[in-house]
Amino acid sequence: MDTLIRCEDLKLGYGPHVLAEHLSFTINKGDYLCIVGENGAGKSTLLRTVLGLQKPLAGRIIVEEGLRHNQIGYLPQQTVVQRDFPASVREIVLSGCQGRCGWRPFYSREEKKIAENAMEKMEILPLAGECYRDLSGGQQQRVLLARALCASDKMLVLDEPVSGLDPKMAETMYNLVAKINREMGIAIVMISHDVREAIPCATHILHMGQVLFFGTAEEYRRSETGKLFLL
Repeated sequence: MDTLIRCEDLKLGYGPHVLAEHLSFTINKGDYLCIVGENGAGKSTLLRTVLGLQKPLAGRIIVEEGLRHNQIGYLPQQTVVQRDFPASVREIVLSGCQGRCGWRPFYSREEKKIAENAMEKMEILPLAGECYRDLSGGQQQRVLLARALCASDKMLVLDEPVSGLDPKMAETMYNLVAKINREMGIAIVMISHDVREAIPCATHILHMGQVLFFGTAEEYRRSETGKLFLL
C-alpha cells in the first residue's frame, strides 16, 4: 500500500486556542477520505495544515518522498471576490500548472495539453473562452476542480466543494469527484457538511469533534458516532 501522507498525533489551532488534538491517520494512494464533523471542529484548519499552509501545534506530518505540497491539487472554499474574477476559464485552469513551470514565464505545450484534458474531464471544454465570473456556481466549481487536476495526478484536497450549490449541481460535483478517484486513481481528501451524500463514494471517514473517529466508511456506518450523524 502506497502511503502519500501520514499524520501522527496532531494538535491543531492558533496559539493557545486548540481546535483538535490527538489526530492520527494516513492517506494512501487511491483513497477517498471524507472529513466530517461539527462546525468549528477544525476541519479546514486540518486541510491547511496538511497542505503546509500553517504548522500544527504538536505532532507531525510525514509526506511521501517526491510529493511536494505544491503538487497537491487544492480547491478551497470560494469567496465572493473570487467568484467575480475577470479571467477566462482557460486561463484559470492553466494557472493550476504553475507548480510545474518552475521559473519559466510561460506554459509549455505539454502543460496546455494537461489543462485541455482537465477541462475535457470536467466537461467544460466548450466554456474555455468564457469569462469565469459569467459562469454559474456549478460551472465555476468545475473550473476550479479542473485547475486542481492540473496541479496533481496523485492527490486532490477539496474544502466543501458543493457549498452553495443546489442539490442537482451538488450531486453532479460528487459524481465528478468520484469519477476522478475511481478512473484516475487520484486520492481524494474532502470536507463535506453533507454526510449522507458524501459517504457512499468514500473509502475512509475522519470524524472530528467531541468524538474522534478514523476508519473505513463501513466501520463508520457501524460506529456509534456514525449512527448518530447518519440518522
